[in-house]
Amino acid sequence: MPADRSSQLSSHASYSRRFTFEDLDIRGQVIRLGDAWQTLMRGRTYPEDVTRYFGELACVAVFVGTGLKHPGRVTLQIQGASTKTAEGGASKRSAKLAVVECTHSLGLRGMAASGGEEELVKPTDGFAEWVGGGTLAMTVQNSDSGQMYQSIVPISGLSVAECFEHYFDQSEQLPTHLWLAATPRGAGALMLQKLPKADERDADGWARMEMLASSVTEAELVSMPIDLLLRRLFAEEDIRLYEPKGVHSNCTRDEEKVKNVLRSLGREELEGTLAEYGEVIVKDDMCNQEYRFDPAAIAALFDENKVDEKDSKV
Repeated sequence: MPADRSSQLSSHASYSRRFTFEDLDIRGQVIRLGDAWQTLMRGRTYPEDVTRYFGELACVAVFVGTGLKHPGRVTLQIQGASTKTAEGGASKRSAKLAVVECTHSLGLRGMAASGGEEELVKPTDGFAEWVGGGTLAMTVQNSDSGQMYQSIVPISGLSVAECFEHYFDQSEQLPTHLWLAATPRGAGALMLQKLPKADERDADGWARMEMLASSVTEAELVSMPIDLLLRRLFAEEDIRLYEPKGVHSNCTRDEEKVKNVLRSLGREELEGTLAEYGEVIVKDDMCNQEYRFDPAAIAALFDENKVDEKDSKV
C-alpha cells in the first residue's frame, strides 16, 4: 500500500476511512476520533468504564453513519434496566444511560450517565453486566421520507464490539469483526467484513486477516495514522485505501430554539420557576450546554412575542 496523506493528518483529526484488500473479497473501515471526541467529552468526567463504552458506541455510530444512503441520522441508545431500592420497595429506573447520534454527514453528539452513587455497580464481567439487563437500541431516521426504523441489538457479548459483531452478522449477513478502543484522549476502531466471494478467492484469507488484525493495540487504534496502522497489521497485503470522510461535532448553541420552547410553556409557569429559583436554567445534556434566563430575559421573551404579533398585523 503506497503512503498517502493520512499520515500527515493531525493526530487530533477525526475521520472515517474505508479500505479493501485487492486480492481478497474483504473490506474494512477505520475510525479515528480526536477533536470530535474531545468536544464530546469537554466538561464531562465519567468513570473509566463509562468513558470506554461511550467512546466505543461513538465509533460504532460513525460506522453506521458512514453507510447511510440517505440524509438522516443513526442513534444508539443504552438504557439500564430497572432496579429495586435498597429497602426492597418499588422498582425504579437506573440512571445508567448512553446516547450517541451520528448524522449522514458524520456530525456527532451524545451523552452518558453512570448512575447515582447508590446505584452504581462496578462491572466485573464487562459491558453486559454494566447494562444490567437493559436494552441497546439502534434507530435510523430517514430525513427525506420521515421514516424511522428501530432495532434492538441483543446484549449477546461481554463487550460493545461483541454485541455489534453479532448484530451485523445477522442483519447484513456478513461475518464482521470489530476492534474498539476509547480513552479520555481519543477513540478509534477497526472493522473487517467478509464479503460473499471471500472463500472463493482465498479459503484462508478471512481467518488470516482476523489473526493479523487481532494484534492491534488500544494505543494504535486511538492514535496511529491509518496508513501506518494498516501497513503494520497487514504488511504483506495489497490494500486500497479510500479518501477520508471527516467526523465533526454536531453541537451548536441555538438560543432561539430554547426561547421558543420556553414561550410554549407560558409566562405563568416560567414566573413560578423564577419565584422559586431566581432564574430559569435549560440544560442540553446531549451537547453539555446550559442556557440561563434571569427575570429580565424571561420578560423580554414575551415582550418580543408581542412586538412580533403587532408587526404581523401591520
